[in-house]
Amino acid sequence: MTTPHRVVVLALDGVYPFELGIPNRVFGTVRSRYEVLTCSADGGPVATSADFSVAVGHGPEVLATADTVVLPPFDISLVRRGLPPKLEAALEAVPPGTRIVSICTGAFVLAAAGRLDGRRATTHWALADTFRAWFPAVHLDPDVLFVDDGDLLTSAGAASGVDVCLHVVRQDHGAAVANDVARACVVPPWRDGGQAQYIQHPVPEEQANGTSATRQWALERLHEPLSLAELAGHARMSLRTFARRFNEEVGTSPGRWLIQQRIARARHLLETTDLAVDDLAAQVGFATGTSLREHLHAAIGVTPMAYRRTFRGAGVE
Repeated sequence: MTTPHRVVVLALDGVYPFELGIPNRVFGTVRSRYEVLTCSADGGPVATSADFSVAVGHGPEVLATADTVVLPPFDISLVRRGLPPKLEAALEAVPPGTRIVSICTGAFVLAAAGRLDGRRATTHWALADTFRAWFPAVHLDPDVLFVDDGDLLTSAGAASGVDVCLHVVRQDHGAAVANDVARACVVPPWRDGGQAQYIQHPVPEEQANGTSATRQWALERLHEPLSLAELAGHARMSLRTFARRFNEEVGTSPGRWLIQQRIARARHLLETTDLAVDDLAAQVGFATGTSLREHLHAAIGVTPMAYRRTFRGAGVE
């Protein structure tokens, strides 16, 4: 049998209990593929942001055995520019090239350790100004839910930890396995837009004159050109009103959203069918196979054939 991929969760003082449990909940759903261990920087109990502490099962020595390390977030009031000696020593035990995933304030730990210098990253939108001031060498994008920069993945607050962990499962084992995990966790396998949609409207009210129905209508017609005028016409709004309301609800423009949906559909078809690239492009609304190649490479940095080879093989038992 194949040895399960080892995920080590490094719990820090002030850790948020909800986010601490995300890696085990997501990766633990497929225990035949992942082994999840939790440790602290010194092996002792960890004070949470709530009124209780947690006893972890391991000390920092397990970090040296990790295939993936996850840094859950901790209380914002405890965010510092530097690292405590024990935490610095714990991070040094992580072998070079090990995949590291941070959630929310966990990005501050990676940045303080110098691991994000010159790299793309994100963190909670409310901390973006502080992060930029402290770590100007990091290319911060506060508008997205997560950033995949190869062996370093950073995500925004709370539920975006679910998003990035599901992304890792998809990366490792393909869309079918990730979708099964999402269903088991009763969460969407992919969320549209980015953090911008949450800054002013944390819980957007469902409105009869919103864009939700038009988005669903568009998803059923991705193979068609779908101009902004057609989308606005379906929503019975002016172009300007539709674009503004769409951005408020989704956190991105209609055009960019359409491209994201077409890429997502193309990835699914690459994983589940043997369609030629030109035929696949037509099914998802790209004018040519060349257009699909360009958009896919811009989004995830690979060609359609390379993506198909990776994920058609990755999901096979």
